[in-house]
Amino acid sequence: MKLSPKSRKILWPAAIIGAAILIGITAKTPGTAAEGYTPCVYQTIWALLPPVVAISLALITKEVYFSLFMGISTGALLYSNGNLELALQTMMYHEEGGLVSKIATQQNASILVFVVLLGALVALMNKAGGSAAFGQWASAHITSKVGAQLATILLGVLIFVDDGFNCMTVGSVIRPVTDRYRVSRAKLAYLIDATAAPVCIIAPISSWAAAVTYSVPADSGINGFEMFLRTIPYNFYALGTLLMMVLIVTTGLDYGPMRLHEKNAMNGDLFTTPDRPYQDADNEIPSSRGRVIDLVLPVSVLIVSCIIGIIYTGGFFDGVGFIDAFANSSSAVGLVYGSLITLIFTFVLYLSRGIITFQEFMDCLPAGFRSMAAPMIILIMAWNLSGMTNLLGASLYIHDLVAVSAGALKIFLPAIIFLVSVFLAFSTGTSWGTFSILIPIVCNVFTDSYEMLVIAIAACLAGAVCGDHCSPISDTTIMASAGAHSNHVNHVTTQIPYAFTVAGVSAVGYLIAGFIGYYTNSPVALAALPVTLILLAVVIVIMNRCMKQA
Repeated sequence: MKLSPKSRKILWPAAIIGAAILIGITAKTPGTAAEGYTPCVYQTIWALLPPVVAISLALITKEVYFSLFMGISTGALLYSNGNLELALQTMMYHEEGGLVSKIATQQNASILVFVVLLGALVALMNKAGGSAAFGQWASAHITSKVGAQLATILLGVLIFVDDGFNCMTVGSVIRPVTDRYRVSRAKLAYLIDATAAPVCIIAPISSWAAAVTYSVPADSGINGFEMFLRTIPYNFYALGTLLMMVLIVTTGLDYGPMRLHEKNAMNGDLFTTPDRPYQDADNEIPSSRGRVIDLVLPVSVLIVSCIIGIIYTGGFFDGVGFIDAFANSSSAVGLVYGSLITLIFTFVLYLSRGIITFQEFMDCLPAGFRSMAAPMIILIMAWNLSGMTNLLGASLYIHDLVAVSAGALKIFLPAIIFLVSVFLAFSTGTSWGTFSILIPIVCNVFTDSYEMLVIAIAACLAGAVCGDHCSPISDTTIMASAGAHSNHVNHVTTQIPYAFTVAGVSAVGYLIAGFIGYYTNSPVALAALPVTLILLAVVIVIMNRCMKQA
């Protein structure tokens, strides 16, 4: 019997799951994991199989829920050595990686609440006519497609406090403008995503700076925040991504799957694929009484209140310094405080101005929840998949792999650590987890060369951001899709060629920086930055000419 192409796509991952079950045939696994239990594949290359399955299937089938579920199932079966009862318990209730446990953590639960509150706020701004009024105002000042994309980049750079906050806010503000000038939703999602993590990782005042600061071991004798500042000019991927966006926007270069999306957008189809995410929210009829201030003022309050919320969680109002407050903060909790304050402020503003009724305001709350249901499901499943990967010891496997190879390859270590960070962050969907694992290793390797230590840590941060930037299971990637109201798989497939272009050039930059830094142990290695950016510009110019001739 001949199978259809779709059936074949689903059949081969089923075979992978079967192979995972066979791994445990010779092991007698109890129905409940005893204390000290470790699976047969713990801390081996097999620990990377669950994210590989999920990512591969997402790119092949274009079905993100199915792909994530298959990845989670693979991880649970590997962890249980094929015992179905233990696999189910692990998938749902394991205290470190189970679905319920992941939702119940303060950090993850706060992110879900923030997403819901922000969804309600966006629904309110649309209903009140603030977004439509801003779109009309922007059309009078932004007169071209290039201008709309540059405005997106500028707004993304200005909102540098937190990557998730960046994605959701920029998308809700700029989407009416980019729609007017026929920028595809996939392109908008890329611009949002590329100004989220890549900007946060080079912003001294951000939740990311705090995470890096505390990833540097306390017993290393290194000031974590000072080290973060030193890594900024060596973060070739983040700086290269900013240059990349400006170049592709100003030159009109589109390649890979993005080329088709942009071509279709110019013909009126912003999505390309049949899926139309958030169609109800996009088609909602706004109030005719809305003004630009009805969008600008809530967004401004949101930015200010979120910053205040973040430093509040870090103890700023208890006498802790501003920088230390950021370093000690819980950004997810701070974002909940900020979004809740903004929602209350918006309630008072809109009702006092009479642009919506009390009933319309209340209706926007469940509407906002419904609009964010899809990204919330993807987020929850991505956390579950990450938990399964951690239970299999994937991070320890990467730790040992890098630690063994690093000592004999110090000149090449920056490039190696960059590529390893890309792979680990892409597979696990977390940049913070990646650099928190690798930075201590780097600190132990370069005890006698401070400049090489700075370069290597920068390479770790850059690789973590790159992997996080293009991973389909990354929180930031998911929220960029939500902010742009784009199909998630479309965003991933169109973004990867752009991200990998910058990654390839960045790897060359780290080879140059490692060579100079090893022999000079001085800031002369910063010469690698202009070389890397010039090389990227040359690559873009050549690709642009080739695309025009094609």
